[in-house]
Amino acid sequence: MVMFPLRLRPFALVFCFSVVIFLLGACATHQPAAGKTIGSIERLDPALNNVITGNAVVEIIAEGHEWSEGPLWLPRQKMLIYSDVPRNSIYKWTQKGGATLYMQPSGYTSAERRRGETGSNGLALDNEGRLLLCQHGDRRIARMVAPLNAPAPVFSTVAASYDSKKFNSPNDLAVHTNGDIYFTDPPYGLEKHMEDPKKETPYQGVYKVKSNGKVVLLTDSISRPNGIVLTPDGKTLIVANSDGAKPYWYAYDVNGDSLNNGRLFYDATAESKQMPGGNDGLKIDSKGNVFATGPGGVWIFNAGGKVLGRIRVPAATSNCALSDDEKTLFITADMYVLRVKMR
Repeated sequence: MVMFPLRLRPFALVFCFSVVIFLLGACATHQPAAGKTIGSIERLDPALNNVITGNAVVEIIAEGHEWSEGPLWLPRQKMLIYSDVPRNSIYKWTQKGGATLYMQPSGYTSAERRRGETGSNGLALDNEGRLLLCQHGDRRIARMVAPLNAPAPVFSTVAASYDSKKFNSPNDLAVHTNGDIYFTDPPYGLEKHMEDPKKETPYQGVYKVKSNGKVVLLTDSISRPNGIVLTPDGKTLIVANSDGAKPYWYAYDVNGDSLNNGRLFYDATAESKQMPGGNDGLKIDSKGNVFATGPGGVWIFNAGGKVLGRIRVPAATSNCALSDDEKTLFITADMYVLRVKMR
């Protein structure tokens, strides 16, 4: 160990402390150079031009994260928030201020130390404009007990178990116009995933939390349910399966407290053998176009399930979010947060 002369030690301590703080901040995130782009847009059908104009590019708006996830656009604040799951944090991005820490912790609030992906994953607003979080570490759907413009890591539990068994690690969610919350529950937030001794359910479920608080198991037959979205009319539920052996998107008819007519929305088996990445998060616009993260980047489907094109990204994409005017798509991809000004 290097010893400083007594008269220099205070200065040295201050200097070292400053360096540590600087490095911690630099490790969290940093702003990319203006106009920095990545990837490309692959047009497979002329109809994509009605969704994404020909001169659109994929911009890097933030980088330096461990694993970015769950992007959510907040219209009133003109702000994007998103999870960094391993860092147990939520970040915010604005056009003026770039990316900065929004809240920590975000998904694990216990003082007991543990490993794994503990932070929040999917984020959404309920019908009253309050923040909902899929919390991996706390294994629940939670609501932030604070306004969006003054965030604080104080949460109330929306749902944490079904049939007296704790969830695995809620991953993504979608809110129905009637207030019901649909969500997926794969094992990715457990320290040892499927082999974790704390796993209480023998399946990976898709659930619904009704507006009265009752939890309903909708299906237990999907091997790794992940991204989830409702069509604009609330009549169809689409679920991504992040199982590399079954890289499917499923569609179901919503019928009260049950799902009917389960079917393949798209089978990406052939593409998954050629392009890296798996089926993950997805969003849908008011016209029914589906934006789904999958092998190679973000897939764009029309309402009938036809592939119009892909946003090719050379990093594993996790999720995406639309601005309120549906002209901008935000994408979380590994260490990056990306933006595509579509039209």
